[in-house]
Amino acid sequence: MRTSRLQLLAAAGVAVASLALTACQDGTGTRDEGASASQPVASTPSDASSPAPVESASGSGGNGSTANGSTGSGGDTAGSGESGSKGSSAGKGSAPGGSDDAPATFNPCNGSNTSVSAAPVSRPVNHMLITVKNTGSKNCDLTYYPVLRFDEMQWVPQPVEESKPQAVVTLAPGESAYAGVLLSAADGSGTGGATGKKLTVGFQGRTPNSDGGPAAIPSLPAAGVYYDSSLTVTYWQSSTDDALTY
Repeated sequence: MRTSRLQLLAAAGVAVASLALTACQDGTGTRDEGASASQPVASTPSDASSPAPVESASGSGGNGSTANGSTGSGGDTAGSGESGSKGSSAGKGSAPGGSDDAPATFNPCNGSNTSVSAAPVSRPVNHMLITVKNTGSKNCDLTYYPVLRFDEMQWVPQPVEESKPQAVVTLAPGESAYAGVLLSAADGSGTGGATGKKLTVGFQGRTPNSDGGPAAIPSLPAAGVYYDSSLTVTYWQSSTDDALTY
C-alpha cells in the first residue's frame, strides 16, 4: 500500500511538475504575447513621439549647430567677401585707372600749357584751322570745343554738333589737336560780315561752358580774317582731316 501511495505521490509530483512546466510555458507565451502586444504600444505615436524628438533634437541639434555654425561661417565669409568686394570696388574707384580716375587726374589744356595757332586754309574755302600743341610736361585734356571771339564780338559761335567726338581729346606732351572754323558762307548768304583783327581762343573745363583756364590769343594774318553770321567751329579733333571735314 505504501508503495502504491508512494507511486501515486510520485505520479502526482510528475503531474504537478508537468503542470508547472506547462503553466510556465503558457506564462512565457503570455509574456511573449504581452510583449508583442506592448510593442505596438511602444511604437504608437504617443510612445514613439517622445523619444523621437529627443533623438532628433540631440541629433538635429548637433547637426543644426553645425549647420548653423557653417551657415554662420558661410554668412560671415560671404559678408567678408562682399565687404572685400565693395572695398576693392571702392579702391578701384579712388585709385588710378578706376571710375573716379578722370576727375582726379583731369588736367585741362589751356593758354598756360599749350601753344595755339590759327591760320586760314585754301580748302575747304572760307575755313580756318586752329592748332593746339601741348607744351607742358604732362598730359592735358581738351573738352568740348574752343570758344572763339573776334575783337569785341558780342556773340559766341556755335559748334558743329556732328563733329562731336566719342571721347575727350587727351594730348601727351608734344602732341597736337585741331578745330576747324567755318568763317563765312560760301554762297554769300551770311549776314553781319566783319573783319577780325584779334582772335581769342577760350578753353572749357569738365562741364560745358565752364572755365578751363587761361585763354590763348593766336596771331592772325595782318589783313585780318573775314567772318559773318555763318561762323561755326568744330569740337576738338585728333586730326586735321577730321577738323576740316565740316
